[in-house]
Order: sequence, then structure tokens, then C-alpha cells
Amino acid sequence: MVRSALITGLTGQDGSYLAELLLEKDYKVFGLVRRSSTSNLSRISHLADKVKIVSGDLLDQCSLMDVISECQPDEIYNLASQSYVPLSWTQPSLTAEYTALGVSRLLDSIRRCQPAAKFYQASSSEVFGQPDESPQTEKTAFRPRNPYGVAKAYAHWMTVNYRQHYNLYACCGITYTHESPRRGAEFVFRKITRGAAMIKLGMANELKLGNLDARRDWCHARDAVYAMWLMLQQGRPDDYIIASGATHSVQELVDCAFNYVGLNWRDYVSVDPAFYRPDEPVQLVGSIEKINQELHWKPAYPFERLVSSMVDYDLKDLTDNRL
Repeated sequence: MVRSALITGLTGQDGSYLAELLLEKDYKVFGLVRRSSTSNLSRISHLADKVKIVSGDLLDQCSLMDVISECQPDEIYNLASQSYVPLSWTQPSLTAEYTALGVSRLLDSIRRCQPAAKFYQASSSEVFGQPDESPQTEKTAFRPRNPYGVAKAYAHWMTVNYRQHYNLYACCGITYTHESPRRGAEFVFRKITRGAAMIKLGMANELKLGNLDARRDWCHARDAVYAMWLMLQQGRPDDYIIASGATHSVQELVDCAFNYVGLNWRDYVSVDPAFYRPDEPVQLVGSIEKINQELHWKPAYPFERLVSSMVDYDLKDLTDNRL
């Protein structure tokens, strides 16, 4: 029997990789896209004839109920949100509507129309904000420090409450920063790999960054979406941290990317106060002990391979577009 899955946020980094994974496993894949969406479809252009696009909106519960009733998915992955943290400060209400209340609408639509479906909610390390311990575990207290983190915390606890109150198979994956060649250029990892590629190709001569000592827990988006799928294949639902379990500084990332293209980063990188964020007193790094022990998951992409694969992509992309 062919299983089916509905993905919200199909056109994003995670949605495109998840769709590829599910298609490899012979799923029938539906992707929710807003009717008036102006989203960039480039990430899923190679899947156009393999994925069925359906119209719906996290702001409109009736549209969600219609989609779920029509598709009758076995699994539902909610990856859609307003996910850029700085934007959440300038558009806090919109962030709350999509990232928080949108999950309430989706959960209630599942309860009403397809209660047997398994549901994955994309939670975020931003729910921890400024944690009181490092590494963080699934039991670490939530202390969000921006509107995006607040919205994700709401969505997380609504998912837990629907699981407990309505006995839905509903999971939260607390994902730390995960990257890929499909990552937006506004995020620092991609900014660095693309910057190194541009300088190597003679298309730029300087890269301005913020705090080089800041540390992050980075893993590959392919590893993250495999963990998402794995969470819905278990006998009972639970919540898990999805991370690398280690941190690297921005300077380590810069050094790795520039070394890969044979350049000394100190000749090209400058610190711009406009991008500067102070060190966090407690580092955001996720403990993967639970997901490793219970689901036997661990990242397949080491840090250096992630960096080199993204630099390779940016070199090729910039070269092809210059021709």
C-alpha cells in the first residue's frame, strides 16, 4: 500500500529535501502552497512532475480542512513558518499568525478530518532562547528571546497538548541550525560560503561579518529531514532534539571555507558592527543522546563536508550564472 504525505513549506530548504526523501521511499507527496504565493519554486523545480501541489493557507482553517479531507495523508509535516528571526521583530503579528496560530489551525484540522494521520511539527532551538544549561536536552526549560522563538514555543506546546488531550500521533522536532546549498543567502553560513566563492572567482574582494567568536550547532538539512521522517515511523510519538551535538565558531567556518578555495580569510574578511551580535553566556548546542539512543539517528555529514559541499555549489552556481 502506497503511503501519502502532506508537506507544508514544500518550497523551502527542508521541504524540498523532505519531498526528495519521501519520493525515494515511494510515497505519494502533496505540497501545500498558498493560492497567492509568490514563493520561489526553484528548489522544487526538479520535482514538478512528481509532487502534487495543493492550495491552502495556514491563515485559513477551512482551506486546511479541505486539503486534508481531499488528500487523506498518512503523514503531515508542518515545515511552514515565518522563519527569519530578524524579520520577526519587524513583523511580530504576522510571525505569530503563521508560526504559532497556523499550527493551532492545522492541528485542529487534523483532529477533525484525519485523526489517524501522524503529524510532525518543526520546532526550533530558538525556544530555548538563553538557556540555563548547555548542551540543551528535551527537558531544558523554554526561554525564548524573540517573537519567532515565542511563536515556536506556542506551536510546540500546542502540539504536545493535542497529543495528550486528543491522543493524536503528534511529534515536535527541536531543530538546531541546519544548512545546505538550498539555504537562503541571508543566513550567515550561506553568506560565508558564497562570499568565499565570489572572492575566489574575482567577483568580490571583501566579506563583512559580525562576531567571529559566536558559536553555532550546525548540521546538514538532509540529516535533519531524515530525523523528521524517522520520528513518524515509531510506535509512539515523542519529541526529539535534532542537532549535530557540537559547536563551531563563525571563525572556524570562515577558515574552513576560505581554506577550501586556497585563500587566507584574514586578507578578505572584516568585522562590521552592523552585523555584530555579542557572545551568548550559554551556548545553544543540542544533546542528541535521546534521538541517538531511541531512534539510532546521528548526523551523516561532518562539518567539513557540509562546508565544502556548499562552497562547491556556490562556485558552480556563480560560474554558470556568469556565463
